[in-house]
Amino acid sequence: MTHALYRPVCDLLGCSYPLVLAGMGGVARSELAAAVAEAGGFGFLGMVREPVALISSEVQAMRSRGVQRFGVNLIPAATPPDLLDAQLQACIELEVPVVALFWDLSSETVRRLRDAGIVVICQVGSVEEAVAARQAGAQVIIAQGCEAGGHVRGTSPLEDILPQIVAAVDCPVLAAGGISDGRDVATVLTLGAQGAVLGTALMATHESFAHSYHKERLLTASGSDTVLTDIFHINWPRGAKVRVLSNSVTKGERGDPFGSTRTAIGEEEGRPIYLFSTDSPLRSMSGDFEAMALYSGTGVGRIDAIVNAGDRLRTIAADASAILAAESVNNEESAESASSVCYANTADDSYMGYASREELLEALNELLEAERAGSRVCLRTAAEVADASLEMLVEDIQRDEAHWCAVLTKAILALGAKPSSRIGAFHEKAMAIDALPERLAFLNRGQGWVVKRLRALLPKVRDDSLHRALSSMLVAHERNIDRVNTSLKIPGR
Repeated sequence: MTHALYRPVCDLLGCSYPLVLAGMGGVARSELAAAVAEAGGFGFLGMVREPVALISSEVQAMRSRGVQRFGVNLIPAATPPDLLDAQLQACIELEVPVVALFWDLSSETVRRLRDAGIVVICQVGSVEEAVAARQAGAQVIIAQGCEAGGHVRGTSPLEDILPQIVAAVDCPVLAAGGISDGRDVATVLTLGAQGAVLGTALMATHESFAHSYHKERLLTASGSDTVLTDIFHINWPRGAKVRVLSNSVTKGERGDPFGSTRTAIGEEEGRPIYLFSTDSPLRSMSGDFEAMALYSGTGVGRIDAIVNAGDRLRTIAADASAILAAESVNNEESAESASSVCYANTADDSYMGYASREELLEALNELLEAERAGSRVCLRTAAEVADASLEMLVEDIQRDEAHWCAVLTKAILALGAKPSSRIGAFHEKAMAIDALPERLAFLNRGQGWVVKRLRALLPKVRDDSLHRALSSMLVAHERNIDRVNTSLKIPGR
């Protein structure tokens, strides 16, 4: 394979594109997983706490559609030991190709699956967990950012934790959390991931087993409508957080979530669905859906229609491929435009007026810390903005900042150095400003600082490819400054 999205993990999983359906419990059934696989991605069946009979029937359904490479997602921490043992044995006997594990990793479980010839993937929320999972024998790591919908293990934004995990383990890393479109995929691949895990984007499809109520709520939501909370706790370890759409439960209108009384608000084939449980609305359920766990990642604002899963996956793949291919062409053009005479010149860069490697690394890391701080400010500010158009603007800037974090990280790695993991002091200063207009004005001053640094740095950058990237970064920041000024009705520069 030679397409722009190809990564070695494609060979390990047996897919054309490194786009993976998250193993969403209840939602990711065979209809959705097979549609994803048929479109070139990789599908997980979400089988958390499900009976062995359902695992068997869903696996057979996948194979009846001709899908041979797929996975089963299990969550040991949320599953009674006897049931977990039966689930693992079923996966082994059914010769399931891949199993994903999440929460409370057991090296014995990993070894049991590996010994049966099953590829084991572990989802983690920290560098420490990633290293432990790899040492236990995991062949692929999923780095989950706090932007993810559903159960969230870590507390760090994806753009922060992903490069750290990529650097810490010697196996493919997939990225999860707030990924909804091709631009998101291109960004995480630039940050070093070999693929992307898609949840919310594929829940909002015809094939997903989510109830239509849940799907429709996704279409009208934005990232700031999501909440990270531990209120939905029944059937899960206490304190485990989930990201859901705001509803009467998250607003505290349904009573004490940790009281002794259990109230049934729905049912599924005779099984009661309790208030404050981790159950999300499914096709097979009836009841008070508004009060259930409406899982959603922060990328939900970019989902505006219920479509076929295959169409959505192919669109994401095509968009990401186009972005990466364009970047590749730009890099090749830059290399070709630099004459051999230029590269034959052995004069010291500093003597010629260019930045030395050390000076360049210092400047790039300084910019990286600033972009990370700006991204974090935008992420938190978007959740506080009431005006829809302003919220969309802040979310756009946040995505821009995340993209430039990826570009800077890639540039630092290309220089053979380790990217800084620090967050610029700008973050704390900005978040200390309560009034949103004043905070956005302060954000613009931070963007202005980046513009000044880039203008000073660009004449000292000798490499054409890096010069082109930093020039694009400069233009993007100038554009965002103007957009914020316009929204705040501040005269332009």
